[in-house]
Amino acid sequence: MCSKIKQIFISHNRYTNTVPILTYFRIWIYLTLFANIVSLIMKYEDIENKLFIENRIKFRKLLNNNSLAIFQSNDEFPKSGDQDFPFKQNADLFYLSGIDQEKTILLIYPDCPNPMYREVLFLRQTSDQIKVWEGHKFTKLSAQKASGIQTVYWLEDFEAILHSIIAYADFIYLNINENVTSAYTIPSRDIRFIEHLKSKYPLHHYERAAPLMRQLRDTKSHEEVQLIQKACDITRDAFLRVLRFTRPGVTEYEIEAEIIHEFIRKRATGHAYPPIIASGKNANILHYGDNNQICAAGELILMDFGAEYANYNADMSRTIPVSGRFTPRQKDVYNAVLYVMKEAKTMLKPGLTAKDYNLEIGEIMTAQLVGLNLLDLKDVKAQNPAYPLYKKYFMHGISHHLGLDVHDFANRYIPFSEGNVLTCEPGIYIPEEGFGIRLENNLLLTSDGNIDLMANIPLEAEEIEEMMNSAY
Repeated sequence: MCSKIKQIFISHNRYTNTVPILTYFRIWIYLTLFANIVSLIMKYEDIENKLFIENRIKFRKLLNNNSLAIFQSNDEFPKSGDQDFPFKQNADLFYLSGIDQEKTILLIYPDCPNPMYREVLFLRQTSDQIKVWEGHKFTKLSAQKASGIQTVYWLEDFEAILHSIIAYADFIYLNINENVTSAYTIPSRDIRFIEHLKSKYPLHHYERAAPLMRQLRDTKSHEEVQLIQKACDITRDAFLRVLRFTRPGVTEYEIEAEIIHEFIRKRATGHAYPPIIASGKNANILHYGDNNQICAAGELILMDFGAEYANYNADMSRTIPVSGRFTPRQKDVYNAVLYVMKEAKTMLKPGLTAKDYNLEIGEIMTAQLVGLNLLDLKDVKAQNPAYPLYKKYFMHGISHHLGLDVHDFANRYIPFSEGNVLTCEPGIYIPEEGFGIRLENNLLLTSDGNIDLMANIPLEAEEIEEMMNSAY
């Protein structure tokens, strides 16, 4: 890289005295290249390709005989002018390959008569110009190392290679985003590719890859749990930084800045989702995102944020007092939420259904709301079970799956199983009192119950107070 910079400097040297602006151009080129070097250093640490090799083995076992499967990277979305939004890799493609780069295709054909094409990775070919403007891209050799796939071609070879083997396959597995909370407002790369392939090869038997991926991604391997744990640990460090920083008069966006500072310095990609820093009454807006208000003395701040590390996510919520001490009423509500969380944690184990879990949590939460004088016991006894009264103060679900997506790909109608990673996030929101409280940790289900991946993050009200006051 340094020799490349030197070449650029030499090539422009003869113009330096007559055209000074090129001197600045040379400096800009140098800084651009330097930034690319730094970005390589700051990227999350390499993941052993054993994870992706084993994921592909598990996937192949679910395919019909003589099946070919194709996975596409996500689109690059234009932002404005000549800018794009930051690229986010397709979770299924990353799960199977470990390749975190745009314009990537993975082809899996275990029964291909040509052994060379049983696993093939197609990449965007880099160039000297791309290196200068965009920096690092996978080479064939580095892609082999990252994925464990030995056959790697440039993207321009995809159509020809696919055409040479597709006629021998009986089934073609294609993928789209089947997360039930997603909405198709624009035709994604996957959808465009499906339309293209069906028009070109209309007589093949097409199958959905998504149900297979839902089955696989539901259960986290040891390596995946370690990556989620890393994201949780970085999230913890950011929260500890916030506890030391928060005081009356700071703004929500300053707290957000402290969080991203810690994320980046710990090699996280960034936020797992847009952070919620909701002081005072803003906490009653579940997806509050303005983060632009001043945090006043006596208020609470509900914070919901998590780090993304190597495409795996953490998801944490904490509520803290701006002044470093809860009022008696705030602490009563806080401890009620904490009680529900602890009860939920004792329940979360393999074999539990989401329906039974939520019904039981609803009864526990109802009792706490009665104790806080937010609900009347007579009204509760007369309530319509289809519209329980506790929903006025706790209107969202208690848990969701977590992994490569914050709301991870899983079947909500089958019992929880060993290897699931779930959030646990009760909350009580009281608009008439001007505050809301939510607490959230991430739990790994095991045969013996669950392991709290955020057990080392302060949670008890007294612990929060002690840490905030010791910071002064």
